[in-house]
Order: sequence, then C-alpha cells, then structure tokens
Amino acid sequence: MSVATVWRLLKRHGWSWQAPARRALERDKHAVELWKKEVWPQAKGSRRRARPGLSSRTKPASRWLLPGFS
Repeated sequence: MSVATVWRLLKRHGWSWQAPARRALERDKHAVELWKKEVWPQAKGSRRRARPGLSSRTKPASRWLLPGFS
C-alpha cells in the first residue's frame, strides 16, 4: 500500500496525525547531542548493504533445484 492509501484508511477510522504540543521538561539536551554524535552514526551505518538474492522469479536459471524437485 502507498503512504497515501494508509493515510486515507487511518483517517476514515478516526485516526489523526498527532505531535506533542511542547518538548518534555525532563529532556536532557546534552544527552541528546551526545547520543546523536556517538550512537546514531553507529546505528545508522550498521545496516547491511543490499545484495542480489539467491533466486529470482524472472530468471529460471538462477533458481536452486533441490534433488527430486524440478
């Protein structure tokens, strides 16, 4: 489904986009900046790179053939 379709379905069922009216009083700006500098780059860079899969529906030659199956 597209984002627009999901949005329409949610709206139809009475859901709405909500955002906090203000920032939390307990928010520690120093801790947030430290997290952004140290933790976020590691988390952001840890995703595996996309690579070709082992099989393809469009390329029959690339399918794995198990013994007894064709």
